Amino acid sequence: MLILGGALSLFNTVFGVGVSARIPFTQSNVTVAGSIGAKDRTVDALPNYAQGRLGGNQNFINNSTTLTIGPAEGAGLLLVGKQDDAPVIDLHLVFH
Repeated sequence: MLILGGALSLFNTVFGVGVSARIPFTQSNVTVAGSIGAKDRTVDALPNYAQGRLGGNQNFINNSTTLTIGPAEGAGLLLVGKQDDAPVIDLHLVFH
């Protein structure tokens, strides 16, 4: 986090990855996502259906973690539950 997040924050960039899959016979998904980079852009690198759920309580399971060191931030998210706009299966990669 310290080295990679610090380097990405110097260039005001962020890297994010997320994987989501539907739980069979339900309307719920399991989502694992994370991002690292500039502090003000970290949440934007999460999948759109997971944004707004970092540290929230909208799901059956919401395990959110953030770490901030100076201008860099890392965020991790594990969600189990109904997520509006979440596809049946998704791989989300962002670098900007």
